[in-house]
Amino acid sequence: MGDVILTATTVITMNDSAPRAEAVAVSAGRIVAVGDLDECRAALPDAEVVGTGAAVLAPGFVEPHSHPLISGIATQAPARSIAPWDCPTWEDVRAVFADALATSDPGTTLLFAGFDALLHGHPKPTAAELDAIFGDRVAVVTDNSGHGVYFNSALIESYGWDVDPPADPVASRFGRNADGSLNGQGFELGVLTAVTGPIMAELGNPLLAGALYYALMSRGGYTSTSDMTYDPKFAAGYEALAAAPSCPLRVSMWEVSTTETYSDTTTFAAGDQWLTKAGVKLWTDGSPWVGNIAISFPYLDTDATRTAGIDPATAGGADSMNYSREQLDAILDRAAPAGWQMAFHANGDLALDLALDAYEDALNRHGLLGTDHRWRLEHCGAGTREHFDRAARLGVHVSMSPFQYYYWGDLLDGAIFDHDHGSRWAAFNDAVSSGACVSLHNDGSVSPPTPVVNIATTVTRRTRAGGVHGPEQAITLDQAWRAHTIDAARTLNRENLVGSVEVGKLADFVELSADPWTVDPEALIDTVKVTGTWLGGRRIDLDEFVAAVKGSDSAEHAHLAERRAKGCC
Repeated sequence: MGDVILTATTVITMNDSAPRAEAVAVSAGRIVAVGDLDECRAALPDAEVVGTGAAVLAPGFVEPHSHPLISGIATQAPARSIAPWDCPTWEDVRAVFADALATSDPGTTLLFAGFDALLHGHPKPTAAELDAIFGDRVAVVTDNSGHGVYFNSALIESYGWDVDPPADPVASRFGRNADGSLNGQGFELGVLTAVTGPIMAELGNPLLAGALYYALMSRGGYTSTSDMTYDPKFAAGYEALAAAPSCPLRVSMWEVSTTETYSDTTTFAAGDQWLTKAGVKLWTDGSPWVGNIAISFPYLDTDATRTAGIDPATAGGADSMNYSREQLDAILDRAAPAGWQMAFHANGDLALDLALDAYEDALNRHGLLGTDHRWRLEHCGAGTREHFDRAARLGVHVSMSPFQYYYWGDLLDGAIFDHDHGSRWAAFNDAVSSGACVSLHNDGSVSPPTPVVNIATTVTRRTRAGGVHGPEQAITLDQAWRAHTIDAARTLNRENLVGSVEVGKLADFVELSADPWTVDPEALIDTVKVTGTWLGGRRIDLDEFVAAVKGSDSAEHAHLAERRAKGCC
């Protein structure tokens, strides 16, 4: 498009030297001036002046930890959401089950995404329970955590598993009855792939599902995101989405360390403004909602944990580590010389200890201590000030999960963990006060892509149900907004391109309905709405984007469905 000058009631720049402006001048997709209208006209005298009508034009939100393509495949149509934010109770879940049975073709497999035993207040379903609901219809329910899957006898029979039950895949397990037959439950990547892969390949267009999730992120205000479980098999899908008109997201990739190619250089035809490989990702522990995070303190024995099938006698602890120290060292020694940003999923305090120990030794071994390496810690739910101080000293970035507190905070404090640990879960103030570079994320599809909700949560420490726990761990609005814009861009190593409204950067913006700095923090979620996004100075048309992907040939992307189980955490 041609040169353009965009105006709004106010432009929030996230540039400390000029925090507010009236207009932004854009040429060839880049910002060439920021200031009042006269200054922008002087920079681009022939440009069209476009009044956005927005109360605020701000840098587009940056999502430093997500899984956009596989989140779409896992959660968008033809899958039906039963996630707690769509279906708060088990009764609501049952209503979705009933509607699916009544309105779908009897020969179609039914797929539901987002079960959570803790928030739904219902035990993980077995084949026997699902049989009573679905009869001979093949039905699959995936766990919102990405660590579990539940299925009925019709699926077991259709796969021939009633006659020949499969062995447990590596690092995964099927639930079994006393005689060794399957009970309709399965946990971790290998089982998720075995159960859902054939179904995903059968149902719908996986590229379109990915596009629908892109659109969902855009409606939340995101313009840059990441894939923290990138596999080279996703490359063609990402290229196709990037090439579609009005593509709403730029994507940075962290390749999973389980591939053979994680230390290899990757280039994309779309160009690195749209797609870039930035680092390597692995998991030191699991999910707090499943009971497999590495913590030094116990889970409580409560109605909530018993319903969720979390046994305090066996849950948590050092046995929940996914890697030995030797395995971590080997991965770091292969990836570090290639210059990749490492990213370690770590929820529990013991997992954080392990990650920081491995990081510190590897940074020393490879001469990186004191350099701008930007290695990362992900989630850090049980992180302490000591963890964050150590991360800051090592130059390690911290990416935190406000959604863990927002949705589960009332359970964390007293129903899952004791008050001392549960109330300070997601210790935002400790993290920011340490001096580490802190970002916020949604970890799609583990939570909806809602950066304004994340920001409000960190500022108020208020849960979705209205509870407040550990109020001393709140941070300021400025700190929170930075953590979803310029500091998140730093974590992606993209602050030269995005994260603030400054000359030379890409013209990626979000329109907001109200100025957050004039709103009561308690009213942020209800008052500050996203009204649109811009990439490269062009307003995104999501209908155009989705329609273009829908009309494309999906055959070459059918394999993406088989990879969807890698899309968590």
